[in-house]
Amino acid sequence: MKISSFKYVAIGAVVLTLGACQSETTEKTDAEPTNKGEEQANYTVTDDLDNELTFEKVPETVVSLIPSNTEILYGIGAGEKVIGATDYDNYPAEAAEVERVSDSVVFNAERIIEMDPDVVIGYSTGAPTGYEELEAAGIQVFVIESAQSFEDVYGDIEQISTVMGLEDKGDTLNSSIQQQIEEVQEKIEGVEAKKQVFFEISPSPEIYTAGQKTFQQEILNHANVENIFGDLEGWPKISEEEVITRNPEIITTTVSYTEDPIGEIKAREGWSDIEAIQNDQVFFLDSDITSRPGPRIGDAVELVAKTIYPDLFN
Repeated sequence: MKISSFKYVAIGAVVLTLGACQSETTEKTDAEPTNKGEEQANYTVTDDLDNELTFEKVPETVVSLIPSNTEILYGIGAGEKVIGATDYDNYPAEAAEVERVSDSVVFNAERIIEMDPDVVIGYSTGAPTGYEELEAAGIQVFVIESAQSFEDVYGDIEQISTVMGLEDKGDTLNSSIQQQIEEVQEKIEGVEAKKQVFFEISPSPEIYTAGQKTFQQEILNHANVENIFGDLEGWPKISEEEVITRNPEIITTTVSYTEDPIGEIKAREGWSDIEAIQNDQVFFLDSDITSRPGPRIGDAVELVAKTIYPDLFN
């Protein structure tokens, strides 16, 4: 069985499931016409690689190659059209029943060609995508670049809803996300001194965090917290000594693949002097919610805000 590569950023083991990296644009949609019905045909949508895809009809079958895009498809009401997804697709629950055609690092080109979907929603970080074999077989591949901001996420939703002929559903989804974030921010707007937080996404000995130009930083910004490594960009590797020096008030971890991530953090040599450790302020954040640039970014803001400022939500 032939397997073709599908690459995106890997920072240690954890980022294989993050689905979040940098993009070079926030203007995500260039499509016509709008408000298509199922009966309308021959509309063109431009993807993030500036490829113009023309659809003779609204797609009836779709393969998604990253969980965030799968969540978008379900969020706009196109979930029943998803016939192929990744090993990590677990939300909503129905997505877990979809046939697996990718582990989010490599995809099964032969199987996808056999499925003959009307469209593949692909993914790119700017590196070669490896979709040539699918395209040579006549399969439409619509590529979404990785989101570095909430505006990018809203644009992704707009683009995918346009491809699927569900623009109104995309607008509704974006509005509901924005409303959720606004409601959270109303509860935390009175915070005078932002909590100093260390946001860990990969554990010792190779510790990684998120900085500027990531949508995780936007989650922290919207939750009104101060990222102690917010002066860095992307997903920097940092030393244990740097964390000790910056002395966060709160430590969060999204690590879910070790037996006791919180206990491991508390047991690190020299970390007992960190304020967060001394005050037992080390918390786990759901990695799927906080790492997928999709329709649950509102949930991510709410999760972080409730974790950091629990008294404001009582």
